Amino acid sequence: MAPVRSEFSKTVIVGNSGSGKSWLAERLAESVGTVAIDLDAIHWMPGGYNARRDPDLAKSMVRDQASKNRWIIEGVYGWLAHEALPSATAFIWLDLPEAECIENIRRRGLRRGGDEASFNALIDWAGEYRMRDNASSYAGHARLFECFEGRKLHLRSRAEMTDFLETIL
Repeated sequence: MAPVRSEFSKTVIVGNSGSGKSWLAERLAESVGTVAIDLDAIHWMPGGYNARRDPDLAKSMVRDQASKNRWIIEGVYGWLAHEALPSATAFIWLDLPEAECIENIRRRGLRRGGDEASFNALIDWAGEYRMRDNASSYAGHARLFECFEGRKLHLRSRAEMTDFLETIL
């Protein structure tokens, strides 16, 4: 059954770093009339990637966002995405090959106050997506996907992402 725009008014998007979560979230948010919420902005303190926010406060911030009428929440942090799932109408897992994710990260370059060391760490992190076994890994995202009972999509390529958006728009 083809996706219907109204099904995606409260959507969680997860995937590896560089998989296109922000790109998809911004376009989907515009389509449903809301803003995209990046879990990086909740996980990290303002000013870069060197100070994490208190986990309990971060979880509370996600639950607060998820209590609103419309939202698109995206990020790699499965433990934070999990906080929004009870209110979500849809769940999208972006599962692109690590090599493609790494190339996307290289193409976009440094961002959000990051430095060369954090950039290289991000590339390493993206390359280890299927090797890790935590909430922010392939296995962690698979567990979230399997448990979610609402509308869910497992997109494995940029073409599938584009096709999904064209169907919604």
